Amino acid sequence: MVNISHETTEAAERRLLRVTTQARVRFFTGTYAFLEFPLSSFPDAVRPDALALVRDDNVWSQLVPCDAVDQELFGVFRFHFPEGADNSGFVGWLATRLKQRFGTGVFVTCGQHREDGGIFDYWGVPATLASDVFREIQALVDGPLVVASQRDLRP
Repeated sequence: MVNISHETTEAAERRLLRVTTQARVRFFTGTYAFLEFPLSSFPDAVRPDALALVRDDNVWSQLVPCDAVDQELFGVFRFHFPEGADNSGFVGWLATRLKQRFGTGVFVTCGQHREDGGIFDYWGVPATLASDVFREIQALVDGPLVVASQRDLRP
């Protein structure tokens, strides 16, 4: 469910930090890439290990494990939020946070699992930054005090 609320930036920050501690996050090992195939090749070209499958007017694109040097490679993690958690604005909030902290953009692909809280998100970051981003995400999930104490230890 998408929530509509009017709140200050500070209130949104507190809410999103709190809801992040309620989330389940999974960090995927290895690297991933988007591999394309023509619309006419569906469904035969769909790989069983694809995490996401999206299309435009001309191609299907599937997010799959990949280590090919000629592909743009990503580290991938996924968020599941508990049912009823108000995570509205989460994607923009976390994307901005990662851009400010690491200088990187992200991709986000969403799906729905009604029996597991509703919307879930796959996030991708450049593979070269994945371990640093994963540590930052884990610190957010562990709670704001962990994030603050880790920042105090950084040079």
